[in-house]
Amino acid sequence: MNKFKKIIVTGATGFVSRNLRKYLSKQNIELISISRNNFKQFKYESKIISKNYNEKNLLKKIKNSDTLIHLVGIGKQSVDIDYNLVNTEFTNRIVSLSKKAKIKKIIYLSGLGVSATTSLGYFISKYNSEKIIIDSGINYTIFRPSYIVGKDDLLSKYLYKQIKSGQVKIPGSGSYMIQPIHINDVVKIIFKSITDEKFQNKIIDLVGPDNITFEKYVELFSKGTNTIIKKVDLENSYHDAITNPKSDFGIDDLNILIGNFKANHSKLQKLTDMKFESVVKLLESRQLL
Repeated sequence: MNKFKKIIVTGATGFVSRNLRKYLSKQNIELISISRNNFKQFKYESKIISKNYNEKNLLKKIKNSDTLIHLVGIGKQSVDIDYNLVNTEFTNRIVSLSKKAKIKKIIYLSGLGVSATTSLGYFISKYNSEKIIIDSGINYTIFRPSYIVGKDDLLSKYLYKQIKSGQVKIPGSGSYMIQPIHINDVVKIIFKSITDEKFQNKIIDLVGPDNITFEKYVELFSKGTNTIIKKVDLENSYHDAITNPKSDFGIDDLNILIGNFKANHSKLQKLTDMKFESVVKLLESRQLL
């Protein structure tokens, strides 16, 4: 077994969580993974199914763990569940639980573009969550990721769905830039941040080495599929997001996509001392998924 006592992962069934749990298991780390829904266990992993993450049921099981990696969150809200409830209030509950359990560190995934001056509802909920963690007094690392891509990520699922229909719709011009980062690099960085003091009490932008327009990304992703790429009026895209709960993009999805949020990848590379995957090269070689 590894030198770590225990690592806790919340939101165990999510895209990042599944890949992270698999990676940590391969490092022979003892995991306690928590989810509202059932999931398949990895080696050295304890499974907790908890509909509401009740403190009474969890406290004894997670006490004195080394690190809690908080990956619960939503990217689209409705009348039944909103950003503040899940992203902020739930983070407050997790921090309170971490204090009582005497957990030494919290790692949190926020979002690229989150700041004190933001006006987006999603970003506001993430910023408030960051503040709760920072003010807790617990050692922390907060990551602000761009699009995290790999097998079964949300962006790829959207594009595959569109490709199956024979047409991919691009909101607006498609000339806005994204900085995708591969999931394999993300889980390695999270692992490094558990013990490396360079990551202590830091907010870190999590971006890949490539700046690419969304239109180019779609072109490369759909290469060889005979898919029609159609640009859709941005006003119509927003109207659909507002009026159709089953729309492919929510309002904040569109805001984030066309926001041109960028960060300094060289700074991340220097901090991590890693060689990163080029998502563009993976797309070009059809090896991304």
